[in-house]
Amino acid sequence: MPSSPKSFNAWPSSSPLNSRRSTVLILCSLIGLAGFVFGFIAISRQGLGHKCKYAEPRSVSVVWDKSSSKASGATGKDTGLLDEGQKRHKVMGFVGIQTGFGSTGRRRSLRQTWFPSDHQGLQRLEEATGLAFRFIIGRTSDKSKMAELKKEIAEYDDFLLLDIEEEYSKLPYKTIAFFKAAYALYDSEFYVKADDDIYLRPDRLSLLLVKERSHSQTYLGCMKKGPVFTDPKLKWYEPLGYMLGKEYFLHAYGPIYALSADVVMSLVALRNNSFRMFSNEDVTIGSWMLAMNVNHEDNRQLCEPECTPSSIAVWDIPKCSGLCNPEKKMLELHAKDMCSKSPTLPSDEDD
Repeated sequence: MPSSPKSFNAWPSSSPLNSRRSTVLILCSLIGLAGFVFGFIAISRQGLGHKCKYAEPRSVSVVWDKSSSKASGATGKDTGLLDEGQKRHKVMGFVGIQTGFGSTGRRRSLRQTWFPSDHQGLQRLEEATGLAFRFIIGRTSDKSKMAELKKEIAEYDDFLLLDIEEEYSKLPYKTIAFFKAAYALYDSEFYVKADDDIYLRPDRLSLLLVKERSHSQTYLGCMKKGPVFTDPKLKWYEPLGYMLGKEYFLHAYGPIYALSADVVMSLVALRNNSFRMFSNEDVTIGSWMLAMNVNHEDNRQLCEPECTPSSIAVWDIPKCSGLCNPEKKMLELHAKDMCSKSPTLPSDEDD
């Protein structure tokens, strides 16, 4: 009994109809294969592009080379060195949000308000304002606290870690370590020190920093003067008050201030023990600014007690050095349109 395959194969190989069928089948196969290949490549490229863009960790650990006293950074590791040929990340301003191990709640509130909580958000904010933001924290011998910090880094990846003990009494040392580390990692026009208990408008801060200035060495902040606290029972007690006299010199409030690149470059060149450290961080930096040829630029928009159409940083001045109840107050301020949704006014240029 003849089979179907035999009847199909009975066509001579030289038949015109068979040739046309073979050609059509080959073309269809090639088109289908090409479509599959191109589709696979397109999907792969999209995936790789996304992976490449955000593959590198944003959190960085910075250690100090004790032999050379140079700042070194390691990307995505606990320790390491930044190669001398490695390029610094170019930004208009780098903002270091000073935080501590007891400030998990503050960071949570910040990430729910003006500080983006994801890679894409941080990237968009940097592209829109020219400002890069990271939380700045030191180390502790408490293993459980370090373990919790590592979990937070793994989840949010928005830290710059300093190889210095995180302790309130050592804030001046942490501050100079921050500026040195920031300068080593970022090629920036301004370096901003900010606390984790202020409500900030990054868009307005960007406009302030981008203004043209005739002086290349700028110390920008909400400036103050006042009596030196010589009573050990007071919070702002200064043990070296006898060197200062009755009143402090002009210096910026501690919750937020900025130093231009030329100023930070001079600080980086200093040996850690070459300048005197006072008890309070803002006084310490202010005293160093007196010794340098800097321009003190006073801006009251950096210390507003309420949100206004021009406020840049809002905190409970003079009651608290920051928001008095930051975890709660941060969320309350952000819920107000005046704080979070009011338009950004153009910067005032000098006539």
